[in-house]
Amino acid sequence: MKKTMKFYLILIFLVIGGLNLGTLPKAYAQDSANDIFAADDDDLNLGGDIFTDFSEDVENAKVVEDERFYRYGRFFSFNASLGLTTFDGNRGLAYENSPPSFGISFTFFKDFLTALTLGVEFSKHSMFLKDPVKAFPNSSAPGLVEVSMLRVFMGYRYYIETANLGTAITYSNPYLIGRLEYWYQTNRYIDQTELPKDIGGGLGFGGGFGLEFPIELKESYVGLEFLIHTVNFPDKNTQKFAPVNAGGYGFENLGGNAYSTMVSYVFNW
Repeated sequence: MKKTMKFYLILIFLVIGGLNLGTLPKAYAQDSANDIFAADDDDLNLGGDIFTDFSEDVENAKVVEDERFYRYGRFFSFNASLGLTTFDGNRGLAYENSPPSFGISFTFFKDFLTALTLGVEFSKHSMFLKDPVKAFPNSSAPGLVEVSMLRVFMGYRYYIETANLGTAITYSNPYLIGRLEYWYQTNRYIDQTELPKDIGGGLGFGGGFGLEFPIELKESYVGLEFLIHTVNFPDKNTQKFAPVNAGGYGFENLGGNAYSTMVSYVFNW
């Protein structure tokens, strides 16, 4: 009888012990789920990232933007331009402009909003000096002077974001432009062929804005560009065209800024 009772006590003890061991993992899991510091412990482990919940997927967004540009954007364009170049100040008073101005340029698009451009423009002007000037005091009046302006430039365009603007503005593709330029100037004395040509150059800067109206999206556009140019012309601050005689016709200097308005046909690919 004693042996039987002892057997049953051992059996009950084993059953109770087994039940307790079975509930340990579940209890531990429940405690871990209710522990507000469990996530912090995981982040502090090697390989954890405490900033995961707060960082943006910048790399993925960049890939998406690049894919959108490759699908819908323009990559290169060639521009053939005609327009008008004018001046203010004394240079504007001296010069008669001979339109049109000519230009060609090449544009490389970095993304939807920015582009780099390289090009060249040419314009012709003239002035008539009816009296002797200080540059040639021992000769008669120079007479008609033909002026040629050739400028090469490198520019940067920023296309204005128009997503929240009207349809007409969005369709015109407005942009701002800044240019670094070098102007080559040549003066030919038409009435005094014995006089040598004046050839010189000066560094300049241009800034303004433009519009591009699509003829066929991503294929061809009509461009319109307005720029003001500040140029250090070689004869800007000289008195070579000042009159020799008091009261004569001439100019104490040829200061003044340049302005250009160009209309372009734009080919894209």
